[in-house]
Amino acid sequence: MRFEGTLKTWHDDRGFGFIEPTQGGDEIFMHIKVCRRDMGRPQVGQRLSFEVELNPQGKKRAKNVEPLRAAATRAGSTRRRAPSSASSGSASLLAIPAFVLMYLAVAMAWRVPSEVALFYAGASLLCMAMYAVDKSAAVAGRWRVSESTLLTLGLIGGWPGALVAQQMLRHKSSKASFRVSFWGTVVLNMCGFVALYSPLLASWRA
Repeated sequence: MRFEGTLKTWHDDRGFGFIEPTQGGDEIFMHIKVCRRDMGRPQVGQRLSFEVELNPQGKKRAKNVEPLRAAATRAGSTRRRAPSSASSGSASLLAIPAFVLMYLAVAMAWRVPSEVALFYAGASLLCMAMYAVDKSAAVAGRWRVSESTLLTLGLIGGWPGALVAQQMLRHKSSKASFRVSFWGTVVLNMCGFVALYSPLLASWRA
């Protein structure tokens, strides 16, 4: 997540200063070491693009700082690729009606307690809330919800809510490694649901 701001103060002899974020909030500490090598010496009033991380004391500081013009050029290249990414994300939502049809088919063919549907709904709402918390933490530079927690919530049945949150919040929808793991949990959950209520497993339990 990148932010924009203006360099409010700069101590060139000591190599650090503070950025005033455009969206408001506390000024962000910046050290010369986190600037792009080709941007030259920072100047007070310069418009910057930056990311935020926490230092060992838990305070926010800037990283990967670059002039706003360079960031805008890179963002324009990203936007040219955005339509295919957006359409891919929208297509992924088709997994939800597909699962609903599968759920109804299993419920009609075999006995599925009504509490199962309520469990999926509750897990999905919880998953959406956790994605929102993680998105907010990413923007504010606070401690994040771990990916393992998000994946676990999806695995136990919250993945429909996770899919909706990914598209609504534009969060965790483009990181390839996470997407691969996420869809793995979706497949495992769906297979586990069918296996749990299949006659074969019922006869084995009996």
